Amino acid sequence: QVQLVESGGGLVQAGGSLRLSCAASGRTFSSSARGWFRQAPGKEREFVAAINWSGIRTDYTDSVKGRFTISRDNAKNTVYLQMNTLKPEDTAVYYCAAAKTFTIFAGAYEYWGQGTQVTVSS
Repeated sequence: QVQLVESGGGLVQAGGSLRLSCAASGRTFSSSARGWFRQAPGKEREFVAAINWSGIRTDYTDSVKGRFTISRDNAKNTVYLQMNTLKPEDTAVYYCAAAKTFTIFAGAYEYWGQGTQVTVSS
């Protein structure tokens, strides 16, 4: 089992920045890939970013490329999502997830956090 706890969400004006954190505990070595997903009201959950166990491989959905950066500190069992130049359309609940291998597909992630709300005002 892997437990994931997100933090860092909040209310920010358009153009601002936030950094989300995802702290993991439990058998983190067995599900070491991490992803961030988001779900806006009335919409399906969508992929945002992913990172492999070493941090060398990353991927992003097109709408956040150049604005968001995923990173990790394995010594702290924590993954981060730095979000810059935020837009109102980034408003959503952001979820951290853990998978055995690097993937962008939500169905492949075994463990999920409870989510953190990000609201971007115009």
